[in-house]
Amino acid sequence: MKTLLYSITALVMLTGAAQATCYADYKAKQDNPLRLHYGVAAVQGDCSVSNAASQLSGRLSSGGWELLNVLSVFDDTQLDDKKDSAGDYFLRF
Repeated sequence: MKTLLYSITALVMLTGAAQATCYADYKAKQDNPLRLHYGVAAVQGDCSVSNAASQLSGRLSSGGWELLNVLSVFDDTQLDDKKDSAGDYFLRF
């Protein structure tokens, strides 16, 4: 019975870790006239710079922006630290 309880507990913990939220901070631009912005966006799936870049490219281009680069990926423990810097582009895309 203890083994079953430990197995269930481990499964719940692993499931929670696999569903941890991932965010990316990035820089984007628009041309004519040149406009730049820094933003923070949620990322689904693999929490990597390459995955974030592929997701953000599409989201940003639909809003008329071009992704310049993804600066970093991080979890929700760092989210509040970046909110003020992102301003209007905090979780917008």
